[in-house]
Amino acid sequence: MFGDFNSFNIIKSINRSYKKIKIKGKNNKIILCVPNLLINYFKKKLNSNNIILGAQNCSSHESYGPYTGSVSAHMLKNAGARYIILGHSENRNEGETSHLIKRKIFSALKENLIVIFCIGENFLEKRKGKTFSILSKQINDSIDKKFNLKKIIIAYEPVWSIGTGKIPKENDLKKTLMYIKIFFKKKFKTRKFPLTLYGGSVNSKNIKNFSNIDEIDGFLIGGASQSSKKFIDIIKNYYK
Repeated sequence: MFGDFNSFNIIKSINRSYKKIKIKGKNNKIILCVPNLLINYFKKKLNSNNIILGAQNCSSHESYGPYTGSVSAHMLKNAGARYIILGHSENRNEGETSHLIKRKIFSALKENLIVIFCIGENFLEKRKGKTFSILSKQINDSIDKKFNLKKIIIAYEPVWSIGTGKIPKENDLKKTLMYIKIFFKKKFKTRKFPLTLYGGSVNSKNIKNFSNIDEIDGFLIGGASQSSKKFIDIIKNYYK
């Protein structure tokens, strides 16, 4: 919950700086998932091949209906969103259940949005050694084999890491991400591993720690995305 119409200056700065960075590979994307009221405004002003807009959540109800205050995936798609974050721990903490998330994913995929599906364990679950069972349950309970799995990206965000400055140890993170990829592939009988992002206290100082982890396909950046300098510094330091 951040930003207003003047925040487009942040996007302009990111776009301008990103063009100057020597990026390895051609399939890299910057996806900015912004508050709903800014999506269409930013889309109209944005002239970039590097940045794609997305939303942060949606209603589980489809299209239109008597759901005061709700915003459907259909409305977000029409506003200009191409991606959407669903299942974030902050929403789960507010009472969002896996059943509700599953309905939201169904609704988003029906509108051809690409879903960034968040999973992650809290500190107590980690301490009890339940990380893998929690992650597999979150996937099991929210994703249906009938979904268009090619349009689902997994974002692993350990709840205990978000905003705390703590990050997983390199070997632990490798094992967890590999577990997610293998579990997903076997469960849904896919030919390829799902794209898997990491999120949780990612900043310009620790980003280099992740550069040697092949299992990471990208990052879900939170607080650091509120500053164009911090965001670009993350990208620069990753590719140093």
